[in-house]
Amino acid sequence: MKIDIAVLPGDGIGAEVVAAAMAVLEKVASMSGHQLNPVYADVGWAAIDKHGTALPEATREICRKSRAILFGAVGLPDRDKTLPQAQRPERVALLELRKGLFANLRHVVLPPGLANRCPLKTELISAGIDIMIIRELTGGLYYGKPQGISGPPGTRVAVDTMAYSEAEIERILKIGFETALKRRRRLTSVDKANILATSQLWRETAIRMAKDYPDVTVEHMYVDNASMQLLRRPTEFDVIVTENTFGDILSDEASMLCGSIGLVPSACLGIPGGAVPFYEPIHGSAPDIAGQNKANPIGTILTVAMMLRYTFGLEPDAKMIEKAAFEVLNGGKTLTGDLGGTAGCTQVADAVMAAL
Repeated sequence: MKIDIAVLPGDGIGAEVVAAAMAVLEKVASMSGHQLNPVYADVGWAAIDKHGTALPEATREICRKSRAILFGAVGLPDRDKTLPQAQRPERVALLELRKGLFANLRHVVLPPGLANRCPLKTELISAGIDIMIIRELTGGLYYGKPQGISGPPGTRVAVDTMAYSEAEIERILKIGFETALKRRRRLTSVDKANILATSQLWRETAIRMAKDYPDVTVEHMYVDNASMQLLRRPTEFDVIVTENTFGDILSDEASMLCGSIGLVPSACLGIPGGAVPFYEPIHGSAPDIAGQNKANPIGTILTVAMMLRYTFGLEPDAKMIEKAAFEVLNGGKTLTGDLGGTAGCTQVADAVMAAL
């Protein structure tokens, strides 16, 4: 199979973790006989310094011609604050490249060998943690209109509008139900239906759609309770589906259950044949450790596995990468500093390749 991808390393540790993940992908492609065709492009401050914009037209064109985008990280806090909000790399690059992609999937797994890195008590995680969080990505507070700050100083008013259509809710819930069918057949739909009109429509839609998925056990949960239950009984969650803001918060909370934000991959998906799927680890650019070979590449390596699974349909290859990555994590000998080890980014990548 031809694997045509746009590779955007970006800023900070983005270049390091993407290089590590690409080395793993190149080995898997060679082992399986696939034709890997990566095209590299500038984004973020790496693009601003060369082209004057965080997302040059040349990068857009490369992405449009690719079947998937592998993304590292953008943004450098000290430099970001020198630009107006609307011109900062995260807003310019991420929002544009994700346009048309409505489902964000984040896979949170606690490998048994890293149980001591989880902040929860042993008895709470003894059954293991494996959660897929599915977040609606194009609606809600982040995109609703009207939005903004108005009025003279001292009497200003800020407005954010939370809006969802029934169609938007249906399409993200469908992803949730169908993902649950492929896993442990448990779906937790998170809302705030006791207060918000959008959540009331969300819950009504979820209850109606559940009738079409009789093999999936559905649990409805208010977002405040969900944030508590993630810490109280994390092993009981399978698939969580929720709206944009709630998903943003809950997925970051859940990421710490596996011991490090550096372990969590993500995928942004849309309608097949629509916008180009976008894959990135959930951590940021971490400029404080950039260029020091300290970054954890596992999140990006697992992101590559998601890309092979969801865009290219290469399930055996995806599982091969995941098995190798978790073998390294459970072995405990080659871990980066965020996991209590001393290994460098390149050493971890080499260990994963040796385990393939």
